[in-house]
Amino acid sequence: MRQNGRKEIEIPATITVRELAALMSVSPIDVIKVLMHNGIMASINQRIDYETAALVAHEFGFEPREQRPPEAVEEEGPSLLWQRLYAGEDPSKLKPRPPVVVVLGHVDHGKTTLLDAIRRTNVAAQEVGQITQRIGAYQVEYNGRKITFLDTPGHEAFTQMRARGAQVTDIAVLVVAADDGVMPQTREALAHARAARLPIIVALNKIDKPTANIERVMSQLAELGLVPQEYGGDTIVVKVSAKQRIGIEDLLEAILLVAETREIKANPDRPAVGTVIDARVDRRGPVATLLVQNGTLKQGDIIVAGATYGRVRAMFDDRGRPLKKAPPSTPVEVLGLSDVPEAGDLFEVAESERQARELAERRAAERQRQRQVRRMSLEDLYRRMQAGKVREFNVIIKTDVQGSIEPIAGLLQRLVERHAKDQLQLNILHADAGEISVSDVTLAAASDAIIIGFNVPVDAAAKRLAESEGVDIRVYSVIYHIEEDLEKALKGMLAPTIQERILGHAEVRQVFKVKGGQVAGCYVRDGEIRRNALVRVLRGGQKIHEGRIASLKRYKDDVTEVRAGYECGVGLEGFHDFAVGDILECFVREEVGAA
Repeated sequence: MRQNGRKEIEIPATITVRELAALMSVSPIDVIKVLMHNGIMASINQRIDYETAALVAHEFGFEPREQRPPEAVEEEGPSLLWQRLYAGEDPSKLKPRPPVVVVLGHVDHGKTTLLDAIRRTNVAAQEVGQITQRIGAYQVEYNGRKITFLDTPGHEAFTQMRARGAQVTDIAVLVVAADDGVMPQTREALAHARAARLPIIVALNKIDKPTANIERVMSQLAELGLVPQEYGGDTIVVKVSAKQRIGIEDLLEAILLVAETREIKANPDRPAVGTVIDARVDRRGPVATLLVQNGTLKQGDIIVAGATYGRVRAMFDDRGRPLKKAPPSTPVEVLGLSDVPEAGDLFEVAESERQARELAERRAAERQRQRQVRRMSLEDLYRRMQAGKVREFNVIIKTDVQGSIEPIAGLLQRLVERHAKDQLQLNILHADAGEISVSDVTLAAASDAIIIGFNVPVDAAAKRLAESEGVDIRVYSVIYHIEEDLEKALKGMLAPTIQERILGHAEVRQVFKVKGGQVAGCYVRDGEIRRNALVRVLRGGQKIHEGRIASLKRYKDDVTEVRAGYECGVGLEGFHDFAVGDILECFVREEVGAA
């Protein structure tokens, strides 16, 4: 489409110099020259805002138009907690409530010290090694208005709550140290906040330090798409020093300003519902930190939290003062539950103890069912896309070097546009160099994403978590194989993945000679040994044989399986060289994710 003889192009809110050049089919060098001519210094991978990009587009004879974000796809009913909480409320009963703010950032960048300055208390000194060990919830009052803060031990805990359906917060404050700049965990925290679709305020901390380099950090933030307002962007960046109490009031003003634009409301005149922020056992019994998100919680209410329930015997605020009732956005410590709930569990007030018990049992059964449901996999992408059950293709990219990220991201975008332009939107939630970690799997589980690794290892703990959460991890060493697999997935041609599942391990303690070979007398150390399964023989940690179990006996009886703690006799097909101390690793190979 042309306007005034100029070709129209759509430009997003932020775009890299390279992407803008590709959009206009010109050289990135020519774009950089135009930017320099207008007094703007930018590298080829640096992000610029829409206004700057529009200025460049005009220079090249284009008519720019700002690209609007796609409208949210209607789901089959609310899926996140905050949607369910207010879906059936009468708008006339909704009243403004305090915003709930999560504080995220790299370790040692001053998250807890910043909250310490806000609360005028010394929380940080009470922490082991002055590093936050568990989630804390605090409420402060500024200019007659309240703000609730969550201080997390890392973005993983925050995302684990979100993965379990708890949309806990309204605003994210990303703490970045002015002397240290953007670090790997800063990028991860940003990815988690963006995946939760939270407005982000940056608190640029430690500006009083002699080594602080504010301009460098501002440039780093812009490259992450957090273009500061003073650079023409829309990200609020507040310069603070937690130790010197500089900029604290400016930060609180910024939070209240963003909260006003969000129209944060709740209905205080109904039974309470909310989320478990933390839980523990002390001399008083099970103690749960609850965040009331709608309604008002009262002393004496019967509540069910996850798979546990009880009557609220006592309530305390974040300073240990007793409370009789807690309105929306109030964090409280509660005594009276029968057991310790898990962080991220949802709670609500029940009409009776019987109803609470039945609801707790239903939740336990539902949790078990959800653990058996596989999340998005590359194999069933086409089927779910055709059924209209997926409109967004969420991806996490991990590579061996930073330079590999952009080619892979560009490849994925081109494939989606070529094969599913009107059916699918690609969202790269997080992209970074380094091994695939638990944090990546947690983010994938919360966002129904696929992890694509390129020449990177998978952390052992991350592998276990991915198996339990049903997260699909794909690791490649050749970039063309990524293209082949995704192209097949978008066409519905990808073959099911064969996945290995370890059943158990047994130690060879005796070797018996029998007619035609040997039998190993074993002690099952963990899991189980199953007849007709596959077995690796490990000696000194090295595999010396892999084959199928030919016979499995308990004393003289043939059995189908032997569990941990019992002895058995094992014979393998085609192997007769057992030695005392060998480890037999029993496993099966299964098809997973078949469409």
